Amino acid sequence: MKKLFSFLVLIFLVAGIQGTFSQEKKETPKIYDPQADARLDINNAVQQANTESKHVFVQVGGNWCPWCIRFHGYINADPEIKKLLDDNYVYVLLNYSTENRNAELLKSFGNPGRMGYPVFLILDRQGRLIHTQDSGLLEEGQSYNKNKVMTFLRNWSPEALDLTRMK
Repeated sequence: MKKLFSFLVLIFLVAGIQGTFSQEKKETPKIYDPQADARLDINNAVQQANTESKHVFVQVGGNWCPWCIRFHGYINADPEIKKLLDDNYVYVLLNYSTENRNAELLKSFGNPGRMGYPVFLILDRQGRLIHTQDSGLLEEGQSYNKNKVMTFLRNWSPEALDLTRMK
């Protein structure tokens, strides 16, 4: 009986170990391109924003950053947020990683990484930085607060900053 018990314990241990190793490892999406020419991407976005009367929304971060990946997924999964973003902004991902820190470009924007990652930059249609947003202020639990994200996007939209509309 003792041998049978030992044999069964051994089978369960082996099965448990095999199950652990055979589980598919979830691969983190790679949304940032470390090889991208961030300055060119921003210049192209500014040109598009100027043509479409939008602002540029720059998400600075890297594939190493779970909150960066999480925000990208969050805004793309919610149709209302996605529409608000698409209607008012040209969206750019700016890589910050060991492969490419984009140090000079980020320095020109006041080193926004001091706030943590992701960090969001709002550029006007001439490419001037008009706001830097600490993404931590938009978080809630292990995600983001929809009301805070929507308010942020509305408050920095071209329409919200159009002084000709205020009388």
